[in-house]
Amino acid sequence: MRLLFLGDIVGRAGRSAILETLPDLRERWKLDFVIINGENSAGGFGITEKILNEVLDAGADAVTLGNHSFDQKETLVYIERQDRLIRPINYPPGTPGRGVGLYEARNGAQVLVVNALGRVYMAEMDCPFRAVERELIACPLGQGADAIVVDFHAEATSEKQAFGNFVDGRASLVVGTHTHTPTSDERVLPGGTAYMSDAGMCGDYNSVLGMVADEPLHRFLTRIPKDRFEPAMGPASICGVAVDTDDATGLARHVGAVRIGGCLSPAEPDFW
Repeated sequence: MRLLFLGDIVGRAGRSAILETLPDLRERWKLDFVIINGENSAGGFGITEKILNEVLDAGADAVTLGNHSFDQKETLVYIERQDRLIRPINYPPGTPGRGVGLYEARNGAQVLVVNALGRVYMAEMDCPFRAVERELIACPLGQGADAIVVDFHAEATSEKQAFGNFVDGRASLVVGTHTHTPTSDERVLPGGTAYMSDAGMCGDYNSVLGMVADEPLHRFLTRIPKDRFEPAMGPASICGVAVDTDDATGLARHVGAVRIGGCLSPAEPDFW
């Protein structure tokens, strides 16, 4: 199976790049399933239903979130009717929405998508390790699902690496999001799970994490907020990770970084 995961969409620049590029990628790479993290797509904070539908129409099969899941208040309402929008599974009980979804890929395979929030340097949540493990037991790879993808939205690379090892052999891909900076540690773990500490973002990298640099720089220099953070509007890079899985086991055979457009050095998978 050919899986593509793209990192956090940041603002209009990231949205435009996705809408323009993803339809071609789906056909050119013959992708079976596409997941995108959309938690920063609405002005850098949260996601609206209109934006969600645009991203799905462009070719995403599922959209994951993170700590900005509910920055747009309308999300509290529409997330209940949008079964392809996945918020972190370890939010407290009673939080609207769902943290896991089972979907049919273009090739007919069943893909389980799970979203979880880390706890190191983040707001305190329920244990992501235990929350995800419950889903892996309920829907095991190779039995309940043909592929399993976990978006681990976390700050610390140590927590992400620990989580990758925790589920190694039980998921097709564990990919980190949140830091907006793509890492170069993509690899297949010993048990067969593809791993990348952070997919990066889909946005303008001539910025500070996708935001116009002036305000973050001012706050670092003075410790005083001056203005709102505003998404940078330059040419966007699309960043993420591509995975080729074994149809028999659901485990990864190949993994590669994806960087398209913008100012970053390009990278595309060469294994399919």
